[in-house]
Amino acid sequence: MGELVAWIIGWALIMEYALGAATVSIAWSEYLNKLLNNAIPFEWCHGPMEGGIMNAPALIILLLLTLLLIRGTQESAFVNSIIVFLKVAIVLIFIALGWGFINPDNHVPYMVELDKLPEAMQAEHSAWNKNGWGGILGGAAIVFFAFIGFDAVSTAAQEAKNPGKDMPIGILGSLAICTVLYVLFAHVLTGVANWQEFKVAGKEASVAYAIDKYMIGYSWLATGVTVAILAGFSSVILVMLMGQSRVFYSMSNDGLIPKVFSDLHPKFRTPFKANWILFFFVGAFAAFIPGNLAGDLTSFGTLLAFVLVSIGVLVMRRSNPDQVRPFKTPLVPFVPILGAVVCLGMILALDKFTLFAALAWMAVGLVIYFLYSQNHSKLQKE
Repeated sequence: MGELVAWIIGWALIMEYALGAATVSIAWSEYLNKLLNNAIPFEWCHGPMEGGIMNAPALIILLLLTLLLIRGTQESAFVNSIIVFLKVAIVLIFIALGWGFINPDNHVPYMVELDKLPEAMQAEHSAWNKNGWGGILGGAAIVFFAFIGFDAVSTAAQEAKNPGKDMPIGILGSLAICTVLYVLFAHVLTGVANWQEFKVAGKEASVAYAIDKYMIGYSWLATGVTVAILAGFSSVILVMLMGQSRVFYSMSNDGLIPKVFSDLHPKFRTPFKANWILFFFVGAFAAFIPGNLAGDLTSFGTLLAFVLVSIGVLVMRRSNPDQVRPFKTPLVPFVPILGAVVCLGMILALDKFTLFAALAWMAVGLVIYFLYSQNHSKLQKE
């Protein structure tokens, strides 16, 4: 598809991984404060746009995980394995115990239709477009960053022993398992507490809020869930930071960004300079920007990259039919066309401010490409 499209995907992935890491680190800070009974002063866990000074806990977790990534992939994978075991165990316990506390009234109506709501509620729902299938599509676009850890695995292909076999199994297997867990968890959570409560009272640390208020006698589970979520968020940030540093490494090797991004540590053989640059960039967002803004931009970057990759499958089938394919996308052209259409639909469902900010980011990327990257590209020189 050409180097320009490759650059656009790489630039979109910066928005995906870097801002995704910032978003999750902000959520990590909220849950840490919940675990500590709000012991951290407000001004030190919120940025200036929210009336604080800076989000210090978010910055600290980013620093610790950056140091771990510089240390090496094997060490990071070992820590991540422990975290994954812990968080999956807690998720299963919450689903099993919480099912008995579901209030069926909280799921009526299960999918809100605007014209069936009381008039007092219609204006609010119309303003947020949270009704019917439009609401589902808009909601899916907002929380789409929950799925970016799966494609981040592919950025570590150079470090896999048998990527042709291991990558598809790792990505598709975990995708299927986690999708089922996501749906069950959301169903139980919105059944235990009414979804409207999470807009105000349970906005921060919503799972612990629902357990504390409605699952009497299971306060230990609230603490366990909070610890597991902190661990889970840590693993998500870890994968995003690793993915972004590997994207930087590949773009630098192609000459599209300066060589500093592909310099390896003399002992650990990791792109340590890229990790440090990424820490300062992500840290600036995490410390001073609200999580909802960074999160919506993350979803845009992810969805745009997925649109282009889906189209790329169609193009590659025609342009390079003899390419060895250890994993072959099934039901072409149906699957890639459907992937591109659905992801594009979710992009259009995002709010106008997010779309404007995202397009401004992409415009900056194009300026950098034509002023710097095109002139330093190894492909162009050849």
